[in-house]
Amino acid sequence: MSGLRILITGFGPFPGAPYNPTPQLVDRLVKLRRPAFDDVVRVGHIFNVSYRAVDRDLPALLAQHRPDALLMFGLAASTRHVRIETRARNAITTLWPDAEKVTLRHGQIAPGEDARTFGAHGARLARAARLTGIDARLSRDAGRYLCNYLCWRGIEATQVQSGPRLAAFVHVPLISRDGTAWPGSRITTEQLVDAGEAMLLELVRLTRQTRRVAAA
Repeated sequence: MSGLRILITGFGPFPGAPYNPTPQLVDRLVKLRRPAFDDVVRVGHIFNVSYRAVDRDLPALLAQHRPDALLMFGLAASTRHVRIETRARNAITTLWPDAEKVTLRHGQIAPGEDARTFGAHGARLARAARLTGIDARLSRDAGRYLCNYLCWRGIEATQVQSGPRLAAFVHVPLISRDGTAWPGSRITTEQLVDAGEAMLLELVRLTRQTRRVAAA
């Protein structure tokens, strides 16, 4: 079976969060050297925190790289643990502008649906993260901002025949610029990278399983 392609994404800074730890996390995960990644092409991308950027960049990345899976990261500044999102709500804020100062006028992403779910594999990723010693929990609320919007678009991509087989979105807490834990949290950059690696390895295993089942 040929190698896998995994698209790993993060977000840049946005209003209220001048430092976002996800670009550094994505860079570290893309550059990891492990035997388990020998046949895995990892493509990293950092989205500008805008609706236009997601709608422009995600389809282009999918068309160019044809990833087998998506592993997406975003910042949840109000939490002090790692959150593996299980769904995207059909909700979008009409109060807060994005990084391009765009405020949407409609409170829904698409008509006719309440939510879209990622699938049962989220629990496997959460378990993999917890085994590294980090506090990781499943979440049913990705918010109403760009993270939830990307969750929706990522799940949408998996429903296209030529799209990725699996997608996952992970919210991470604030971390200090020097890599130490943010006040009130116990998670450092190194701990986050360890958990990210564990989730990536688990996603690779699950994607391979999905491919074998599809080929049988």
